[in-house]
Amino acid sequence: MIYADNAATTRLSKTALNAMMPYFSEIYGNPSSLHTAGQEAAEALAEARETVAGCIGCLPKEIYFTSGGSEADNQAIISAAVLGERKGKKHIISTAFEHHAVLHTLKKLEKQGFEVELLPVGSIGTVTPEQVKNAIRPDTCLVTVMYANNEIGSILPIAEIGAVCREKGVIFHTDAVQAAGHLKIDVKEQNIDMLSISAHKFHGPKGAGALYVKTGIPLTNIIEGGAQERGKRAGTENIPAIVGMAAALKEATDNIDKNAKKVAALRDKLIDGLSKIPKSALNGDPMNRLPGNVSFCFEGIEGESLLLLLDAKGICASSGSACTSGSLDPSHVLLAIGRPHEVAHGSLRLSLCEENTEEEMDHIIAEVPKIVERLRSISPLWKDLESGKKQFVL
Repeated sequence: MIYADNAATTRLSKTALNAMMPYFSEIYGNPSSLHTAGQEAAEALAEARETVAGCIGCLPKEIYFTSGGSEADNQAIISAAVLGERKGKKHIISTAFEHHAVLHTLKKLEKQGFEVELLPVGSIGTVTPEQVKNAIRPDTCLVTVMYANNEIGSILPIAEIGAVCREKGVIFHTDAVQAAGHLKIDVKEQNIDMLSISAHKFHGPKGAGALYVKTGIPLTNIIEGGAQERGKRAGTENIPAIVGMAAALKEATDNIDKNAKKVAALRDKLIDGLSKIPKSALNGDPMNRLPGNVSFCFEGIEGESLLLLLDAKGICASSGSACTSGSLDPSHVLLAIGRPHEVAHGSLRLSLCEENTEEEMDHIIAEVPKIVERLRSISPLWKDLESGKKQFVL
């Protein structure tokens, strides 16, 4: 099997697994307990917090552990909104192609009277600092812009956007779920006030994440209960998962240059090979993109069928189309960069990591064109395009 869906989730690394094992059955105390067993767990929690903080350039006390990126996004956005409302500021700026953890939270806030402005992301999927600067108003309480897009891989100018927000006195949050462990992050240098990460995107366990919050920004609880996480996130901490996340992030950060170089070479080989397919188009920024992201649209086919046939050939991939989750609507990300509905439906995302090989890329490059050709041969839409009844878009 060739696993090329690392943007969805990654294999747990041996480093993370080995770090986690003692905390399942040997050091199993509750870190809130005062006895020795509890304090051993508390010590592991403190060490993990210090490790995660060191990987992104902040203080340990600025890290709050969560269940993942979605919870971190929710808490960051809601906290900024509550703070803004207290000051009479209810305008929020984001982008049209954010993850649904951000977009759905913003929708919820709109129902509570907040005004949400989604900036257009253009044909390659990015926003400029100038766009953000021009959108900021006296009543803007938050700018939330993703670090890198999960579907098309475009990397956004986070430091520059952060500088604009700092100058204007507006809180800046970034969803860095796809970036952490793959791109260098320094929250102080990049003017980031809040940042979300998720362990399973960099070979850590599922169900663990973290929210960085700059000192001085008050957090609003979205889970009530005990006094864990300095009273801001109730619930007994998942020590094995948190320890595993810290170990995985440290390993990824320590090897970030080496891994990025290897993965980017595999990515470029794949892009070069798939670009030869007629009526195909690369999605996202062709230059400034995640090392492991390859996203294409193929005219005249359905993404779901492409995925099923690839799976039959032992290739695990994903589609930008939401049809695989039971919806007939194409990806909001692909629509945001201007892909028409009929083209957006025929999308393919291959996301790589350092475990992938050149031989695997050769196999993918050999199989995808054959499957695309097969699907087009039975597609009424493709026949209409070839006959001239309909016009090609790509």
